[in-house]
Amino acid sequence: MKKITIAIDGFSSTGKSTLAKQLAQHLGYVYVDTGAMYRAVTLFAMQNGYISADYFDKETLINGLPFIKLHFEFNSDLGFAEVFLNDVNVEKEIRTIEVSNFVSKIAEVSEVRSKLVEQQQAMGEGKGIVMDGRDIGTVVFPQAELKIFMTASPETRARRRYDELQGKGENVSYEAVLKNVEERDYIDTHRDDSPLRKADDAIEIDNSNLSRDEQFEQVLALVNRVTKSM
Repeated sequence: MKKITIAIDGFSSTGKSTLAKQLAQHLGYVYVDTGAMYRAVTLFAMQNGYISADYFDKETLINGLPFIKLHFEFNSDLGFAEVFLNDVNVEKEIRTIEVSNFVSKIAEVSEVRSKLVEQQQAMGEGKGIVMDGRDIGTVVFPQAELKIFMTASPETRARRRYDELQGKGENVSYEAVLKNVEERDYIDTHRDDSPLRKADDAIEIDNSNLSRDEQFEQVLALVNRVTKSM
């Protein structure tokens, strides 16, 4: 069966990464978590004091981009690839609420987006890839054979994120998570460079009331329909 490029975009905490991992594993495709790449750059900025609650030294971050090395390594125990920042595994560190609070601001920076989009496009040159993010179907792979746009209500997404963080032992309130979700939505959809939007040829899926299995089966049917028509 001919391999295709699958682009999954959507709002935060819609389960894009979960779906992408399921598809990649089932199809034998490469999975790339672009959100992890932006989170890793955010962690780099935080570690170096470039960004805080009331401060953002954008120019210094831009000047430091050549010193940021990102790569993924597959973890057979987990079943997915983990992100490495300058050869250090930061998969756990990038998933905190602190990183979530700053990642949309980092993703607004055109120079950051250009650097990461270039890397993402290189990763997908051979097809057989599933990539999720905010601008995969519109900017990274506008010619992708299948584009999915995922959405759900802010309250549903906040509850999912809250439960996830609680499960990791983080002391955070649901109200704080909901505020973070709403703020990220606004920034993601209003930034000047590559704002989050549904590609004209993307298929929208509202998974507010879908289980992971139902969602997977629905999208897998779309994959099969596309590949059979080629």
